[in-house]
Amino acid sequence: MMNITKAVMHLIIANVLFFILAVFVPVIQDKAALYYFENPEFHWWQLFSHLFMHGSIPHLFFNMFALYSFGAPLEHYFGSNRFILFYFACGIGAGLLHMGVNYYEFHAGLDLLQSKGFEIEEARALLKKGMYDTRWKEVLSQGDFNDMMSAYMTRAVGASGAIYGILVAFGMLFPNAELMLMFLPIPIKAKFFIPILIALDLFSGVTGVSIFGSNIAHFAHVGGALIGFVLMKLWQKRSFGNRQLY
Repeated sequence: MMNITKAVMHLIIANVLFFILAVFVPVIQDKAALYYFENPEFHWWQLFSHLFMHGSIPHLFFNMFALYSFGAPLEHYFGSNRFILFYFACGIGAGLLHMGVNYYEFHAGLDLLQSKGFEIEEARALLKKGMYDTRWKEVLSQGDFNDMMSAYMTRAVGASGAIYGILVAFGMLFPNAELMLMFLPIPIKAKFFIPILIALDLFSGVTGVSIFGSNIAHFAHVGGALIGFVLMKLWQKRSFGNRQLY
């Protein structure tokens, strides 16, 4: 097993410390978690700070284990500075795509309400107070209502978006490395394993059917993976010279 690298070690320490601190001072997570940008609780720094917040010990453990397992080889390859840039670019990109999907779902709900005769500004005023009109449930399907409210109200936490970017980079650099899911102990090459993992997230994000559990920001995972892929392609052309990525 590869020794831990400097940047990866510092990121893990920071995540653990912030998790402990947020347990004892919950307002930290309230201010650092990523809210939808039209929610009055949103602040610009949350695109960065939400990467250091986690909802539970297992959530923290699995993200940090993945950061150690896949991040250390990347840091050896990139160097610490480029790795840190890559990590935060993927994490912030994940947050932006997550909010973009929330924008679509929130405004789809508002448009439906408007088509049923509700005043949009009145609806917004209620939502800013953390409230809603019970009549909305009578004119919206359960799915449309849940999507609209979740998009506006639910906050996102975790480093998973950055981790997915790291997974993509790892798969491009080490395509024949054999990986295993804990619940499926069969070795699969990274060039197959990682696209399948991302495809499952995309499927879950579109359909709402998740094999990994509930309360998962699937499009954040997809966003991190997308930014990771784009950065790798750009760096392949501009910086890596003849180094083979596939």
